Amino acid sequence: MAADIQDLLAFVAVVNAGGFREGARLSGKSASSLSDAVRRMERRLGVRLLNRTTRSVVPTEAGARLMERIVPALGEVESALDVVNEFRDRPSGTLRLNVPASAVRLVLPAIVTPFLKSYPDIRLEVIAEESFVDVLAAGCDAGIRYDERLEQDMIAIPIGPRFQRFATAASPAYLDARGRPEHPRDLLQHACLRGKFASGAMPPWEYERDGETVSVDPSGPLIVRIGGAVDLAVQAALDGLGVIYLFEDWLRPYLDSGALEPVLEPWWQRFTGPFLY
Repeated sequence: MAADIQDLLAFVAVVNAGGFREGARLSGKSASSLSDAVRRMERRLGVRLLNRTTRSVVPTEAGARLMERIVPALGEVESALDVVNEFRDRPSGTLRLNVPASAVRLVLPAIVTPFLKSYPDIRLEVIAEESFVDVLAAGCDAGIRYDERLEQDMIAIPIGPRFQRFATAASPAYLDARGRPEHPRDLLQHACLRGKFASGAMPPWEYERDGETVSVDPSGPLIVRIGGAVDLAVQAALDGLGVIYLFEDWLRPYLDSGALEPVLEPWWQRFTGPFLY
């Protein structure tokens, strides 16, 4: 098929130029290669396409009919290739991202507006969920995940802050009433605001200090689905209902304002930031 198309292009070049020599000059090919291409076509079709004289080359009736049909078709092919080239020269279309709620709040706000201003022909669709779906099977083009959720052979690039911490905090009023924990295991005696994945798994609260790691599974009056319901737990902490364990950057405005007080800060665990894959 590729050879057939090249022969057709050679035939069109010769007819448009009125001869092999001029066709060769305009197309950048040799006159002999154009002549060979036309002869191959004539042999394949079993009909003469060009009348050749010492002064000119003109299409036969069959050649003229072929030109009438093939030139518009080649024009359509060229237009189609131009459309494809637009994707190469200027990215366009819909880009679907599958991301956790933490990335929506902590990573994307600083990235989305500059990205869309740089690529105005792209429409970004963001799907936020905490279930660990196969991004491609879900119809998405890419996703954002933390390294422990990435497959070993997955191509991934860092995005957002390179290091983050899980913070523990409570309102000053709560801590004044219930006391301030001095060790992660003290949380077992406190009202803790927990998060649960869609799968039903409830991740433990993990801490690390001077080589010692501690994982606790405290109880409390409120459990929220990790994702959109996390803000409910934040509000509960602000209202003095209990202790919360969440991304430091998520709680930072409340820590800075004094609405929440850090708990066990020397134990806060540091981890690698997210990746785009």
